[in-house]
Amino acid sequence: MTTALFLLGGFLLLAVFVLVYRIIVLVSIAKGDSEKKASTSNKINALLFPVSFVGMFGLIFWYSGIAKEDLLPEASSLHGVKTDELFWITIAVIMVAFFATHLLLFFFPYKYQYKEGRKALFFPENDKLELVWTVIPALVMTVLVFSGWRVWSDITSPAPDEAVEIEVMGKQFNWQLRYGGKDGKVGRHDFLKIDATNSMGVDFTDPKSLDDFIPGKLILPKGRPVNLKIRSRDVIHSVFLPHFRVKMDAVPGMQTNFCFTPTKTTEEMRVETNNPNFNYEMACTEICGSSHFAMKLAVEVLEPEEFDKWYSEQEPWASKNPDVLAKALGQPEELAQVEEKK
Repeated sequence: MTTALFLLGGFLLLAVFVLVYRIIVLVSIAKGDSEKKASTSNKINALLFPVSFVGMFGLIFWYSGIAKEDLLPEASSLHGVKTDELFWITIAVIMVAFFATHLLLFFFPYKYQYKEGRKALFFPENDKLELVWTVIPALVMTVLVFSGWRVWSDITSPAPDEAVEIEVMGKQFNWQLRYGGKDGKVGRHDFLKIDATNSMGVDFTDPKSLDDFIPGKLILPKGRPVNLKIRSRDVIHSVFLPHFRVKMDAVPGMQTNFCFTPTKTTEEMRVETNNPNFNYEMACTEICGSSHFAMKLAVEVLEPEEFDKWYSEQEPWASKNPDVLAKALGQPEELAQVEEKK
């Protein structure tokens, strides 16, 4: 222990001597006492700038090739392709600007390193230079913002009449779905009607609700627009379908919408990714509590004919729960069953 303390003390004393020596050298240079102000270390430090630049960007490009393997595959929706194009255009612009500015940042210390007899040139302003670095970024940003606005306008435009209507409700800690049934329209909901059985608060006084069905998996048709009517039962959640480039918050007391068109079935993605176990999924990207991690839902995309067959085979939720329907309609259970069949 004593030996270690002596060694540590000796190291600290040596460090103090080095610092004092450096201070004396700097003071003498500042006073002009030294004829030679630039030492070999000055050239080494200057050379390290371009070397660091090459090394840094070499590592960036090297690791980009490795990280590419973990990127999402090509988007599986129409708007997703446009979103990805806009994303990569933005990344390209940023990388060009990043490379150019850092090239100057690392090259200038090397080119204009201190040399004996060289005097610095100072100028207070340069209007042309200021105009260049103001106008060019402004024009680039204008093009990017306008392109993004066009894509966002397409994404948020009203859903077409032929869109498959699906209600998505988030609650701690799972997702629930409701399809529009035979009429294709999802009925009303009322939070006051939520109970242990009717967890989505379906309002069966609305005739559109009588044929709605509630599956355990999100089934989507390829090539048809799908309109997600999104809401939350408790806290803020967020619908995230990464392969379709879909993300929309589920806000308590307010319905949000997201309309998109799937372009690849699950089977096609399994072939494309060379992964027979590939499955789409819907997750929550808004931290909503201790079991936020568990908010995942299986998603499957079918060919239109397969989807129509599956859709027609679904039984309305009301017919599976006649007691809930009878209570909602204020009728005996037998009469409610007759009403539901109508």
